[in-house]
Amino acid sequence: MLPATLALVDDDATFSEYLASYLAGRGVAVQWFADSDDLLCSAQPFGFDFYVVDLMLPGIDGLSLIRLLRRRSDAGMLVVSGKLADDVFDQVMLAGADMHLAKPVTFEQVALAVAAVFRRSGGKRVTQAAWRLDEAARRLLAPDGAVIELSPTDASVLACLLEADGATVARDTLAQRLGLSLNEDPNLLHATIYRLRRRIERATPGLVPLQSKSRVGYVFRAPLEPA
Repeated sequence: MLPATLALVDDDATFSEYLASYLAGRGVAVQWFADSDDLLCSAQPFGFDFYVVDLMLPGIDGLSLIRLLRRRSDAGMLVVSGKLADDVFDQVMLAGADMHLAKPVTFEQVALAVAAVFRRSGGKRVTQAAWRLDEAARRLLAPDGAVIELSPTDASVLACLLEADGATVARDTLAQRLGLSLNEDPNLLHATIYRLRRRIERATPGLVPLQSKSRVGYVFRAPLEPA
């Protein structure tokens, strides 16, 4: 059992080219990033079903990348790296990775490790506890008990996502709900969502389920209920 989509983050072009080809031959849609910043600046960095990450990377280092990805995604994460250190295994596991393989490694071993991690998750992302929206008090209640105070705009965004019941809300629909014009300022909605994400991140260390779908809209990838 292998994931449908996989982000490969490794600056070794030869290794990455052949590994991507090997996995593609087994039905995995692989997107390669030679720089961790390239992944984070891509259209949907937190939307992959699986991540294979090196530790020594241009941009932010591999451990920092894993920590950041884990804030936004519960997808499987495998570290494949030639970094030599007595505590490297401890570091990657504490950062949030699911498994570590030391280079040199065969492509078959990587595929087996990816399949093992993906299989243990049941081939899907772990079910998340419910978040609760108190529209009257303008508060979002996280599963870990954190209380996020919301601006009127934040509350409107989350109310729209609550009504969608897990479906994606189109950018035009959300902009209309907020009284924004995407023609006048196409970045205003993106900035609004960014500020809301940051507000949630500051309040709780858990996964932030508010995510974008490239060129489509926004989705709350966790149960969201009225308080």
